[in-house]
Amino acid sequence: MRVSSLERMRKSLLLVPAAAGALMVLAFLLWGEVVSERASRRGLETGRAGAWRTVLVLGYGNRGARANAVNRFRVRAALRTLRGEDDVLVFSGGAVRGPEPEAEILARYAVAQGFPGRILLEAQSRSTEENIRNSIPLLEDAEEIAIVSNALHAERARGLLRARRPDLARRLIRAEDYRFGEIPVIKAVSAALALLERRRRRADPGSR
Repeated sequence: MRVSSLERMRKSLLLVPAAAGALMVLAFLLWGEVVSERASRRGLETGRAGAWRTVLVLGYGNRGARANAVNRFRVRAALRTLRGEDDVLVFSGGAVRGPEPEAEILARYAVAQGFPGRILLEAQSRSTEENIRNSIPLLEDAEEIAIVSNALHAERARGLLRARRPDLARRLIRAEDYRFGEIPVIKAVSAALALLERRRRRADPGSR
């Protein structure tokens, strides 16, 4: 009996680190949810009925011709951001990790998802800064502009647009790129990377 009790105690003690690890992972994921939700709406309105909306989708590195999980999520988020039949999708991204531009991969997936509307491509960009700079000519006529990525990346892109074209930035609205429980690992990792980047910039004010 004594041996059995000791064995049960040993097994119980072994569960403590596993439970603590699981709680830490859960806390990390929940933190990512909170940070992403705030980023998705910070300084933005939800838009107004009847306005012509252009949705800019930022591409993510894609090695093959099939849209990867991140790019598929971004297209789905863009499609649910659209409101009217005259709304336009703008896909931005060059051939960064594969032979085909991200913009073309994104557009093909949007069509496969049943999008029948107007699509514009910007297929040269290789960075977020270039995504914004090269997409500006495609945003000029929009009444409302939504930028879609993961929430923190989209917030950074909006900041770049505000710095370069504050007149266009006044047309920014909230995209539907945040839903609780969707892509939780990407949210948490993005939040951690954004925090590290902010700390790096504080430590080195001269860096961009």
